[in-house]
Amino acid sequence: MSRSNTVIGILAGAAIGAAVGILFAPDKGQKTRRKIKDGFDHQKDELQNKFNHLSDQVKSKFSRAKVDLESSFDDLVANAQDTKEDVIAALEKKLADLKAQAAAANKK
Repeated sequence: MSRSNTVIGILAGAAIGAAVGILFAPDKGQKTRRKIKDGFDHQKDELQNKFNHLSDQVKSKFSRAKVDLESSFDDLVANAQDTKEDVIAALEKKLADLKAQAAAANKK
C-alpha cells in the first residue's frame, strides 16, 4: 500500500507542479486553460493506467491463491478418501478376526 500511495503522491505533485508552471507562463488565458486541462487529462490517464495495472496484479494474486486453495482442498479430499479406505479395511479385518474367534468359540 505504501508503494501505491507514493506513486499517487508523485503523480499528484507532478500535476500540481505542471499546473502552477503553466499558470505562470506568459500565454493567453484560453491557451493556458487548455494546457492545464491537457495536463490533468494526461495525469488522469496515467493514474488510470497505474490503477488498472495494480488491479490486474491483485486479481492475478487472488487467482493464484484460489488455485492453490482448490489444489489444497483436492489433496485434503484425496487424503481423506485414502484414510477412509484404510479405516474400512482395518475394520473389515477386525470383523473377520472376530468372526473367526466366534466360530472357534462355538466349536468348543
